[in-house]
Amino acid sequence: MSNVIETHELSQTFAGTNALKRLTLAVPEGSIFAFLGPNGAGKTTTIKTLLNIIDPGSGSATVLGVDSRRIGPRELSRIGYVSENQTMPEWMTVSQLIDFCRPLYPDWDAGFCQKLLDQFDLPVDRKLKNLSRGMKVKAALLVSLAYRPRLLILDEPFTGLDPLVRDEVIRGILELSGQGEWTVFVSSHDIDEVERLADWVAIINAGDLKLAESASALQGRFRSVECVVNETSSLPATLPASWLVPEIAGHTVRFVESMYRESASEAEVLRVLPDASSISVTPMSLREIFLALARTYKLGKS
Repeated sequence: MSNVIETHELSQTFAGTNALKRLTLAVPEGSIFAFLGPNGAGKTTTIKTLLNIIDPGSGSATVLGVDSRRIGPRELSRIGYVSENQTMPEWMTVSQLIDFCRPLYPDWDAGFCQKLLDQFDLPVDRKLKNLSRGMKVKAALLVSLAYRPRLLILDEPFTGLDPLVRDEVIRGILELSGQGEWTVFVSSHDIDEVERLADWVAIINAGDLKLAESASALQGRFRSVECVVNETSSLPATLPASWLVPEIAGHTVRFVESMYRESASEAEVLRVLPDASSISVTPMSLREIFLALARTYKLGKS
């Protein structure tokens, strides 16, 4: 499988702040790739660099095999882009927006456009300025998909959307990505919604890439662990590095095992806590994993 996006030690500095720190990342073709992190983590800076909106400070990036600094009309005709801060021609109706965009893209698919109109239930004669935020997002998504781009980039697409519209957008993306014709790169801090989409996950914090792997591998190696010990006021001074956010409350010890191995991890608990009993191991959602990692980063751990 080839990579649609690649970065190599990509760095950006603004006013003395490192927005990106030697970011090295690969986005596999055909994936729905979630690029996660808190606000200010460097997600939008990364996207702007990929789309040649800003130059790399150092390092390099390629999109669809082209150096990001050379991204132009030919490449942009194969890239769809929807952002929470996207500027729309508010005076246009939905129909006028479609008519305006159609000639710009040689591969515009009129039949597919009509299917999206029906699926998103967009009022074609209504001006964009009179649409709700959810309807505007769906209009932006429609004109970003109707030419069947090879890469769809979504920058915080769910911000401010009500649950019904979020569900409609997600179902639309899932249905379309199921055709296997494009790659979706979605930047978000909305973990619950992204979890329904992603088959690959990357997490960035303060410009530093913390992990990038398949969603199945990530969820396969994280577990929430709880056990009972004799009452004690503190945990051992030295704990395995893979134990994240450990805590003790009375007789109960809880932590997140970030490198879970069946049987071996339970044996490790007994090695570190010899009097442990009632050991329970529970799979974690992507949201739970993200929150555990965010707490770890806040504590200054790697």
